[in-house]
Order: sequence, then structure tokens, then C-alpha cells
Amino acid sequence: MQHFRNYILLFLIIPLMALAEDGSQLWLRYPVNPKSRNIVNSNSKSPTIEIAKKELNQHWAGQVVDLKIDKFPENFKDGYRIISTPKKISILAKTDLGLLYGSYHLLNLQQQKTNFSNLKLEEKPSYDIRILNHWDNLDGTIERGYAGHSLWKWEDLPNKISPRYEEYARANASIGINATVLNNVNASPNMLREDYLKKVKVLADIFRPYGIKIYLSVNFSSPKVLGGLQNSDPLNQEVQKWWKDKAAEIYKLIPDFGGFLVKANSEGQPGPQDYGRTHADGANMMADVLKPYGGIVMWRAFVYSPSKEDRAKQAHLEFVPLDGKFRDNVIIQIKNGPIDFQPREAFNPLFGALRKTSEMVEFQITQEYLGQANHLVYLAPLFKETLDSDTFSDGKGSIIAKITDGTLRPAKLTAIAAVANVGEDKNWTGHHFAQANWYAFGRLAWNHNLTSEQIADEWIKMTFTDQQNFVDPVKKIMLTSRETAIDYMMPLGLHHIFAGGHHYGPEPWGDYKGGRPDWSPVYYHQANAEGLGFDRTKTGSNAVSQYFPPLSEIYGNIKTTPENLILWFHHVPWDYRMKDGKILWDELCYKYDSGVQNVRNYQKIWDQIQPYIDSQRFSEVQDKLKIQAKDAVWWKDACLLYFQTYSKRPIPSDIEKPVHQLEDLKKIKLNMGHHN
Repeated sequence: MQHFRNYILLFLIIPLMALAEDGSQLWLRYPVNPKSRNIVNSNSKSPTIEIAKKELNQHWAGQVVDLKIDKFPENFKDGYRIISTPKKISILAKTDLGLLYGSYHLLNLQQQKTNFSNLKLEEKPSYDIRILNHWDNLDGTIERGYAGHSLWKWEDLPNKISPRYEEYARANASIGINATVLNNVNASPNMLREDYLKKVKVLADIFRPYGIKIYLSVNFSSPKVLGGLQNSDPLNQEVQKWWKDKAAEIYKLIPDFGGFLVKANSEGQPGPQDYGRTHADGANMMADVLKPYGGIVMWRAFVYSPSKEDRAKQAHLEFVPLDGKFRDNVIIQIKNGPIDFQPREAFNPLFGALRKTSEMVEFQITQEYLGQANHLVYLAPLFKETLDSDTFSDGKGSIIAKITDGTLRPAKLTAIAAVANVGEDKNWTGHHFAQANWYAFGRLAWNHNLTSEQIADEWIKMTFTDQQNFVDPVKKIMLTSRETAIDYMMPLGLHHIFAGGHHYGPEPWGDYKGGRPDWSPVYYHQANAEGLGFDRTKTGSNAVSQYFPPLSEIYGNIKTTPENLILWFHHVPWDYRMKDGKILWDELCYKYDSGVQNVRNYQKIWDQIQPYIDSQRFSEVQDKLKIQAKDAVWWKDACLLYFQTYSKRPIPSDIEKPVHQLEDLKKIKLNMGHHN
């Protein structure tokens, strides 16, 4: 009898365990199919196709699926077609990987309760290389990581293999991400040691059937540090030979290795300029050794040095003179804005300015400057804002998406990258809603024509539920969340007024004596008795001149500059009349207040949708929203009280009064480690 009771107890417990929701399944919550399906694969076999068959056999609940390799034009790449008839669904592709992507798309549509009668769709990727950059260090820490330690357990590899490696590959393949850089751009030379390369090989072998190629960040001084050479001068033949031998060693272990990502001569990292050489000299030396294997070099344009020039101008100043001097397997990786992943920036003027050199966008998924894993900020609108920005480089319509995807200028190679927000936390990203940003990047890398709303809709239905009473209000939170964060942090084009080092919380008074001016918030906001903002017009740093006309004129004139960037380009008088009739000071006050009110509204909305969601994720998101609401008030009070010392104007009477004292706020020092 006791035995029988235990059985009953077990049956009662199993469903409860299945209901425990820790977020580890991400958007991959496909139903498990108890009986095997009749999945037909008519004409091809490979480990990749075996994964597609397994996924469909376990999770597809519809009619027979036929996976078929077919003839498609060259530019179809890893695209696919899905065609449904009453008797079967056909997934057609040119490559095995195309069939895998098509299979995931079919399962994703099933999750969204799509009607499959007469479905006909064709998909092909916007970019060849769709890559996550991990800023993971060999000791397991992650620079700008807010979801626990690194997924990569270097001390356990190559012998002990975490099941999360394959789960990570599966999650990426399900949204079309096909590449990953395993280590921090502030790279340790040890990454290229033989023992580490053998560990990397294990990951490459796990990722390969999912279509994911591995890339490594390399330290420019590796020949000197690892090889014991006198220097790492790219024109030194011994240095060239060292890199050539290293490339041969890597490709022997990993025949499909993707190539190198390089941060050089930036923030103290070594580079070719240490030897009087150019970025092109350094990049080309590496490109030449990778070329025989089909490898590429992604050379970062995030360079700025302690100079008198406006930091926003430096990448353009350094790279434009080198246009046309890079090998064809070099691609310049450019951050979306010219400063550093700010909540809002003018787009980087380097886009479109390099006419003979491939360019790729680098976004940041991990929310270094956006409340980290505590704030709900959906980033698709930020990604779209950049991709849809018109540079006018080749006339009207020269948007960044078309410059970088090869449609405007034929490119041998197209790529898009983002800094990952993935760590070993159960839910992968630290905040349940931060998963949406990983998902959104993958979807836009695959198809940059999707809208932020479409992506949010898909993600909510796949991750939570398709109940409209949940989907609609949550989508509203997501779609407004980035603008809300800008309002309570840095409205109207303010930027980089964060606390030093960890970049969490406000520090507009930050003026780091003896340090570099361009690491201090006061350098960026330029507040004084007259007004606020950084003058980048002809009377200031003239950064506007780096944009193509008519943008150079639009940004150069305070009347035509979009108000969401007015303090980015202009030093604006406190009593300047904005378009809505308010003076700048009042506008600033209302923006900060609106950010605070919106987060409080998100809390109310979230509380109302409790019946539609599991208790664990409900309460964990609720707790994060509480932190965000307090932080929004902290930001508002710190910025308004500080700027008020210059504006000498009252905060409008219908705005909630600050609850903090400025002197108390100045004493807050968070101990969160220091990275640059």
C-alpha cells in the first residue's frame, strides 16, 4: 500500500515540476509529442538534418513534413521555403542548414498558433554572418555581464562538457544566429595557447551541426607574449610567420573556424600603431594568413585615444583615410553610435563613409548602460532606429541596413554583430525580458525588415502565452520601454552621464580629476549657467561635418535638429523654446517625470496580468520592476537637482518633488567592480 501511495505522490509531483518556470526554456517551449511523427526526409542526410528531423519528430503536431534539398539561386544562401498542402508540409532549401532553419521556423509558427492551411513563405537571411560577441574572460568572469558567470567552463574542458553548450547552440539556431565569438575583445593572449585551442575545438564540434561557426578575439601582442618574439610589428616577417603558423594550427583543429575579432589601439589595448603602423597594416597582416582557409578579420572601429578631439569624431578621423586599403576579407565592425552603446545616440558617421571597405554594425544586447539586468528595456526599437537611419551617403534612402547588407553597395561579405547578454543564470540573461533582446537581435540579423512590434508579438506568444489579454498589455510595455528608459536617464540627447566604471546609476557631477576628460560625465553634458548640451556644430567640435548633406545641415541647425538629439548636437540655453512651447528646463523636468510615471504604470499593468502567467516568472519580473521604479526616481532626482544648480529655475509645481537631497545622492558609491 505504501508503495502504491508513493506512485500516486510521484504522479502528483511530476506535473508540478513541469510547471516550475525558471525561464531556462527561453522561447523554445515546443509541446512534446508523445508519438513519433512520420517526418519524411527525401533526399539528404547529415548531422544537421538529423537535428531537424529530431526536433520535428518530438515537437511538430501537424501533418507529414517533407525536408528537401532543392536548387535555388546563389544568393538564396541558407534560406528556405515552406509550402503547405492538406496532406503535407514541404520545407525546401539549398543547404542542410536551410532545412534546419525552416524546421525551427515551422515550430515557432506552431507556438504562435499560426493557421497552416495554404501557407506559402520564403525566407532568406539579410546578412551572411549573424554573430554574438561574448565578452567572457578565461577566468569565467564576463565584462559587462549581468547574468552570472560565463557559460564556457574552460577549467572543465575538453573533458567535461556542460549540457548548456548544446542548448545554447539550439537557441541560436532557432533564430538564425550562425556565429559566435567566445571571448572578450579585451583579449587574453592565452586564448591562442594550444591547450585552449583544444578546448575551443570541443565547442566547435558541438556547435557545427547547428550551423554555428566559432571566432576568437585575439590580442595584437600575442606573438611577443606567447611566441617570445621581440615585438608584434605587423611588418616584421617573424611576426607574420608566427600568425601564419598559428592560423595553420587553428584550422587543423577546427577546419571551419571563422576568423578573428580584433580590438586594437583602443582603451589601452595593443595594436599596430604601437609600431607606427596603421589599422590597415594590422588587419591585412591577419587577413593574409586567414585567407587560404576562407577566414575573415573583423576589425573594430571603436578607437579613441586621449586627444583634444571630440570622442564622437575619432573613429571617422582614423578610418576614413584608410578606405580602400583593407583586404577583401577584412570587415570594419562599427558600434551603432559614435560614443559607446548609449540609450540613444546619433548613428555612427562612419556608416556609408567607407566606400571601398566592408562595414558591419555592432550592437550591445547586454544592457551596460540601460539598467543592466534590473531594468526592462526592449532593444528592438534601438536596433531598428540604427538600421533604418538614412546616411544619405549614396543619396536619399541610403539606410544603414542597405549599406551593410550588400544591397546598396555590392559586398563580398556581410555581417552584423551584438554583444551577448548570456551567462550561467538559470534564465540565461538575468532578467526574463532580457531574453527578448537576444531573440530580437537574431530575428533582425535574419530579416532587418521585421518591425519591433512583430518581433515582440512572436516572442511573447512563444515565451509566455498567446492570450491577447496578456499579449497586448505586455507588448505595450515592451514597445515603450526604451523611450521610457531614455526619459528617466538621459532625455533630449543627453549621454554618458553614468556613474564611472560600472555604469549603473546617475553621476552627472562626475568629473574625474587627473583622468581622461572623455571618461567624465561633465565632458558630455557641458552644463553651465547658460545652458546644457555638447556643441557639435561649426562653433563647437564640428562633428556635424562628418555626416553627409543634408544631415550635416539638419544637425548643424538647432531649429531642424530632431529634439531627441538636441543636446547631443547643441549647447542649448535653459530658456530655449522647444516645439511644444516649453522652455528647455521645463521640458527636461517633464521628460524625467514621464519616465518615472511610465515605469510605475508598467508595475500596475504587470500586476493585472498575473492570472495569465506562472507564479515564479510573475514575481521575479515584479521584483525587477520595483527596482526599476526606485532607480527611475534616483535618476530623475539626481539629474534635476544637479542641473538645477546651473539652471537656477524651479521644478514645475505639477511635478513630483525630489525625495532625495543632492548631497546624499553624491555620496552613493556602488561597489560593482571596475572595467573599461
